[in-house]
Amino acid sequence: MSARLTIRRRPDDRSARRTGGLRAAVLTTAFVALLVPALGACGGAASASSDARLKWASSYFPAHWDPVVSGSGAQFRELALVYASLTRTDEEGKAVPDLAESWEYNAEGDRITFHVRPGLKFSDGEPVDAAAVKAAVERAQKQKNSALFGDLTSIGSVEAHGLDATLNLTQVDYQIPQLLGERVLQIASPKASANPAELDRNPVGAGPFIVDQLVPGTKAVLRRNPDYWDAANIHIDHVELVSAPDASTVVSGLQTGVYNFADLAPSQADAASKAGLDVFSQPGFNASNISLNVNKAPFDDDRVVDALRHAVDREEFVKKLTFGHGETTDQPFPKGYVAYDGRSEGAYPYDPAKSRKLLADAGHSPGDIKLDLVIPAEDPQAEIVQSQLAAVGVKVTIRIDKNWATPFFAKDLAFSLYSTTGRDSAVQTLTAHFGSNGPLNLSTPYEPEGFKEAVAKVRRTPLDAPGYARTLQEATRAGLRSRALIFTFSSPNLFAKSPSVSGLPKNPAHIDWTGVKIAGTS
Repeated sequence: MSARLTIRRRPDDRSARRTGGLRAAVLTTAFVALLVPALGACGGAASASSDARLKWASSYFPAHWDPVVSGSGAQFRELALVYASLTRTDEEGKAVPDLAESWEYNAEGDRITFHVRPGLKFSDGEPVDAAAVKAAVERAQKQKNSALFGDLTSIGSVEAHGLDATLNLTQVDYQIPQLLGERVLQIASPKASANPAELDRNPVGAGPFIVDQLVPGTKAVLRRNPDYWDAANIHIDHVELVSAPDASTVVSGLQTGVYNFADLAPSQADAASKAGLDVFSQPGFNASNISLNVNKAPFDDDRVVDALRHAVDREEFVKKLTFGHGETTDQPFPKGYVAYDGRSEGAYPYDPAKSRKLLADAGHSPGDIKLDLVIPAEDPQAEIVQSQLAAVGVKVTIRIDKNWATPFFAKDLAFSLYSTTGRDSAVQTLTAHFGSNGPLNLSTPYEPEGFKEAVAKVRRTPLDAPGYARTLQEATRAGLRSRALIFTFSSPNLFAKSPSVSGLPKNPAHIDWTGVKIAGTS
């Protein structure tokens, strides 16, 4: 039985709304042209600006604007200003249409066809069609510096026929609509991406905004894209995206109007609230963990691993690092999310006495286990881990390695820390952490028994099947049997904005500007 998602257009859909919007814009422009001189003659009375300008101070200003190189980390939210994807997620975290207006699987579930919206184009005038989808997938799989190739292993080949892009899969996988959203397949113009280095400097997409100016690592100035498929619901005219300064100066910048939207450090949340700013948290999949390499001593002994699990006081991480705005977690999903496994909750409670006993049972005296905790930069998480393990007799030395990523992803380290912002596909999150080739699994090729089979079962299950949630939670449970990770806490996606900026959709882990308005603009 095939699975198909079809979106019916309302009578006032894209073309009608755009026509209405154009008439309104013409009338507004004429009215403002008459009004401004009149106000000037009346002694300079104030008027609302016609320019709805978002001034965003971002903690994740992209190091790369080529989405293939930038990868699927937190900076995808900034790149989503420029690039659109086949799908995006709604407030329930489900895949909904973006550049693709619908999609369907074959009966076997190993082939999926996306139907691209007609009449779309990239900001350089190139058509958005199936050929562009094919080029995007193949570039992500083959470009030498791609950070996405590991996310697309289920895709064997792509066929392009006009507006229909058919993906031939290497396995039955009903996760593809979740996977190919804003994180993993932001689609660039094939013409522009033929020169990836130039695309990195001058991004060309089909998203809601177009880049006018880009100062690498510092600032980007963008304007509204009138040809974006949902342009009628984008009410922001210009975006000034800047790399956030020191956290302590963000609140004053918001107060003085230098910014009207900013990523916010938890330490500044109270000050921002007292300043009259709107402080809010977007739902997300943030999860921090202690990474162990069970292929190396002393973690090749299950008793030592369990001792560390019971030595961790998660509440201390939340109190000291998130100032109470975060949550404790023992898995990579938040409570309430479809993949969260309630049966696994609290499996290893904080119990330092039990931790010390497990170490003694393993033949270790206090102080004889000495560990190097290798991290890329100073991190208060490391100091908490050091203190908590010292309390059970394990000596930890913190070692900073600016080239940490090389030994971490080569799986040469024994003991480290990692924080992730998650993925839109729950299976992708699971395999990244627990799979035998998972990039976040420091113990590869180790994976917990039964995990591979549990994940394969999820892939074979359509997302709308009655048993999907149960099957997915069983896969989470299988992954959490891993001895390679100890999850600690979830940091909040905190933001502050001027009251003039309206509320954002609550799409998990995403920043969606659809429908957002800025007061004081006409």
